[in-house]
Amino acid sequence: MADPCPCGSASYAACCGPLHAGKRQAETPEELMRARYSAFATGDVFFLARSWHPRTRPADLSADPGLSWTGLTVHGSAVDGEAGTVDFTARYVDAGGPGELREHSRFARRGGRWVYVDGDVG
Repeated sequence: MADPCPCGSASYAACCGPLHAGKRQAETPEELMRARYSAFATGDVFFLARSWHPRTRPADLSADPGLSWTGLTVHGSAVDGEAGTVDFTARYVDAGGPGELREHSRFARRGGRWVYVDGDVG
């Protein structure tokens, strides 16, 4: 049986794995957001750095070892030319117990590929 993808869409090998490995680019902001969630879940800081707009990328992308990502729900996404948005809730567990992060994320097409710009949490 194939390993499930952390984003919940399909098997990792058929879903976010090829994006993480650089074998293909995300075709939509939602696909990139799912791959970024999976990168957070698997600790792939290299993919996070590659997929983050250099203007807004933080210097430290190290993962919190006490945090485990446990699920993702996409509420909606939109594309308007070279810009896109994704609304989602990411669930996690840390030392304080279960929690969730709700975000309205903004993406831009840069050099022909989608990158994460920033987001509003809440």
